[in-house]
Amino acid sequence: MYTTLMPGAIGITDLSFADSVAFAAKTGFAGITLDIRAARAMADEQGIDAVKGLFASHGIRAATWGPPVSWHDDEKRDQQLEELPRYAEVAQALGSPGATTGLMPGSNERPFDEEYAYVLERLRPLAQKLKECGTRLGIEFIAPKTTRNKFKHEFIYDAKGMMKLANDIGTGNVGLLFDLWHHYEAHGTVAEIEELKAEDIVFVHVNDAPAGIPVDEQMDLVRTLPMETGVIEGPAMMRALAKIGYDGPVAAEPFSQRVNELAKRDPVAAATETRESIEKLFAAAGL
Repeated sequence: MYTTLMPGAIGITDLSFADSVAFAAKTGFAGITLDIRAARAMADEQGIDAVKGLFASHGIRAATWGPPVSWHDDEKRDQQLEELPRYAEVAQALGSPGATTGLMPGSNERPFDEEYAYVLERLRPLAQKLKECGTRLGIEFIAPKTTRNKFKHEFIYDAKGMMKLANDIGTGNVGLLFDLWHHYEAHGTVAEIEELKAEDIVFVHVNDAPAGIPVDEQMDLVRTLPMETGVIEGPAMMRALAKIGYDGPVAAEPFSQRVNELAKRDPVAAATETRESIEKLFAAAGL
């Protein structure tokens, strides 16, 4: 596993593409999530070797990327899918482990079975196109009960349910964006992680939860850096991920006001603390 920077997740939003790669190296990360639009633009202007050279010169790995496809939009999806190989080509050249998307845990329009069929029909073309490009797709499940309660109809919110959807998509290249926070919020167990396979996981998000708040009362966008409170049994979860053979990118997604404010004053300090928190988690897990 390797430490990965997601600049926006810690309030760093004003760096250019090239500067973000340099910044990741400067602050000690091994990888960075891939801004696929910027990478594609650079490849178009300067050639793919220039993009590969940028990452190589800083010793930074290209982690996962968000496909520029509104898979739920019936009017835009097909045209965007036609353009997707242009982006996937760049990601593959950089050694990215795959693409990721997310799925909300509820619907106000359709009950579970109808929503399942609706999502399946719209995600399958994206997964199929990525398969044709030799790319994996990781889907993030969103778990907090406070989020689920906002919807009329509850939908998939845990690893087991999302893996069923991944398998039902049927393309063979779909798995999870696995977030420790959401596994905790879904009342997930370490044993459930050990039931997964390494190829089921495309990307891992790590974080911790504010102390003193019952799990079902936690708010999704209020978290902490990993190991900051000890509420989430992060080390045990990471050991389980290592046990099944996951060795890909790991990024902190704290949604922390404290970290965001620090990033405004001193982005290097914010990024360094974030990287150190991931390394602390790795050490506690014996990785």
